[in-house]
Amino acid sequence: WGCPWSLLALLSPPDAEKTPGYWNKGARRRLELALALQPAAQRAKNIILFMGDGMGLSTVSAARIYKGQLSGGSGEESILAMETFPHMALAKVSGAVPGGTLLLPLLETPRDLSCFQTYTIDRQVPDSAGTGTAYLCGVKANAKTLGLSGAAVYGKCRTTFGNEVDSILHRARLAGKSVGIVTTTRVQHASPGAAYAHSASRGWYADANMPKEALRDGCKDIAYQLVHNTDINVILGGGRMYMTPKETPDPEYPEDPDQNGTRKDGRDLIAEWLSSKQGARYVWDKKGLDAVKDDSVSHLMGLFEPKDMRYELNRNTSTDPSIVEMTEKAVRILRRNPNGFFLFGDGHIPCAGGRIDHGHHSGRAKQALMEAVMLDRAVARAGELTSPADTLTVVTADHSHVFTFGGSTPRGNSIFGLAPKKAKDKRAYTSILYGNGPGYSIRDGARPAASLPAAEDKDYRQQAAVPLETETHSGEDVVVLAQGPMAHLFHGVQEQHYVAHAMAYAACLEPYATEPGCRAARRASYGTQCSPQPLLTVLALCIAALIVGG
Repeated sequence: WGCPWSLLALLSPPDAEKTPGYWNKGARRRLELALALQPAAQRAKNIILFMGDGMGLSTVSAARIYKGQLSGGSGEESILAMETFPHMALAKVSGAVPGGTLLLPLLETPRDLSCFQTYTIDRQVPDSAGTGTAYLCGVKANAKTLGLSGAAVYGKCRTTFGNEVDSILHRARLAGKSVGIVTTTRVQHASPGAAYAHSASRGWYADANMPKEALRDGCKDIAYQLVHNTDINVILGGGRMYMTPKETPDPEYPEDPDQNGTRKDGRDLIAEWLSSKQGARYVWDKKGLDAVKDDSVSHLMGLFEPKDMRYELNRNTSTDPSIVEMTEKAVRILRRNPNGFFLFGDGHIPCAGGRIDHGHHSGRAKQALMEAVMLDRAVARAGELTSPADTLTVVTADHSHVFTFGGSTPRGNSIFGLAPKKAKDKRAYTSILYGNGPGYSIRDGARPAASLPAAEDKDYRQQAAVPLETETHSGEDVVVLAQGPMAHLFHGVQEQHYVAHAMAYAACLEPYATEPGCRAARRASYGTQCSPQPLLTVLALCIAALIVGG
């Protein structure tokens, strides 16, 4: 791990940045760490995949600044937990591999930069269903379809059969590992749904959301598949209403009929799930989650809202758990399996967690960036509960958004603040802007001027160039950050479906279960206790370097 610049800044004199020595010494320390970096070529016992829905590079950069400003700093010198990971790649969200080939990188020639391309078979700019199928199932697919190859057609039930593709979560469970899903969206949403469902439409949450033709042809809704397709040990997120019969009162909002159950088939999927598992527990609020003892359950389902969970800035901290709390509970339960585990963590950056995407779609940047910060806190907490010696942790996004920040703002300017100079129309504007979306506004024939403190409000909509009901995804590549066994496989510019293959190879999962080293990995006995050594080592290196260099 590199030495955090933010820590150096805290330990350095206020004017240290003005001297060349400050930058030269810092660069030398990073160079020494880079030279000492060696590939961890052993196989992974555990895999944690954090997916920031809609968390493009501009969101990552803005979230870094926001994190620093939340801590009282100027922000630019801050560093996210995910940014301490030593290996990085870029993923293509759109495009195709010539000849359909997939080449794993040579282990002896690792490169630190990897980029992933996120397009789907039929779209230049993708959605969360097609991308989820890529990074979880290992194949590019059509937009709006889940867990199906490109031969399936959106909305056409009959094209489902024979075109199903299994996710890495499903393959990990078949290999004897415990598996879990943590999301800030409904657990039937496209991103987590790709981990277990095969659906010609991402919108078939419950049978009530399906056309009669699809039901007649034998297709099952996503909520049904959540319970019946894969034996998932931990399921935490929202989505209660899709699990219970129509008009069933919601336990948290019993007086609100809009939150009632929606199922037309009369099935209580929560009851079915509980009855089919030994040692299973269901909870619907934070109190219930906190009461679950890590060693008392083999299966845990927690559904904390009828639909998506609330944004972090709107969350009731006494009734709803955060993505950090859900992640910790999941890891503590899953790591008890001596064969290891696979955990998918989805924060939407208001789309893994999952609400990042939703925040951007609504044009509310503060909601989106707070979700990104919380996802990063979940990454940090998972790192404290596991060890990079046996756990491969990957952080990525499914796609980006038409979100940007600029305007020649000075150092320390609030990330939600105004640009220092007015625009050509003589009106103020915020540093953060959207290319399109609901923030477009014309009043009295002109663009309204942005102002403080209104622009700092959590529900403020930044201005957009093109009027749309909801802001759109963007098509640029997304970053992939990795640490742990085989993390060096994430390098260069890759197709997004490569993510699933690299993780499967690292953990000896199908179709790589018989690769060299896998038999020895299955025999090996790994410890599962939390190891604080990596963080302590980083801190010691930073302080020692300052003492020696000073």
